[in-house]
Amino acid sequence: MTRSHLERVAIMYVRQSTLVQIRDHTESTWRQYDLADLAARMGWDECDIEVIDCDLGLSGRSATRRDGFKQLVARVCLGEVGAVFGLEVSRLARSNADVARLLELARFTDTLVIDSDGVYDLSDINDRLLLGLKGQMGEAELHWLTSRMNEANRQRQPPAGGGRGPEGWR
Repeated sequence: MTRSHLERVAIMYVRQSTLVQIRDHTESTWRQYDLADLAARMGWDECDIEVIDCDLGLSGRSATRRDGFKQLVARVCLGEVGAVFGLEVSRLARSNADVARLLELARFTDTLVIDSDGVYDLSDINDRLLLGLKGQMGEAELHWLTSRMNEANRQRQPPAGGGRGPEGWR
């Protein structure tokens, strides 16, 4: 981290996918807000720490309806951001394409990405590889969650023809 990073804003991107998560999993939301304290401990002035939280309750599957994510990308693209903070890089977006675009812009504008695992400098090929892997893992996680949900829904519905249930299926 350099003086150049500290002279630009630090942005905390706060997102929860659903209103139920916001209501029932407040600890995750507050942990995301607490990243502002981390930015202050790392050297950012309080007036240079910003929180973007207008995407609370919106799925990270696509950036289409997420104005906060669009604002984050625009600010990074303009070179205004010294660092983007998130609990996990995969929480920035569930779409690996969206994460990859953000990371590429961060590389061009010398913007750091900071999560619970560390500080990533996108000019370093090793950091880019690691964050790319994290993005792929986030996308895979979404695939597995969706698959499990779909399978659970199929299990709840009786089979066509009024079958007797799982014990009668062979």
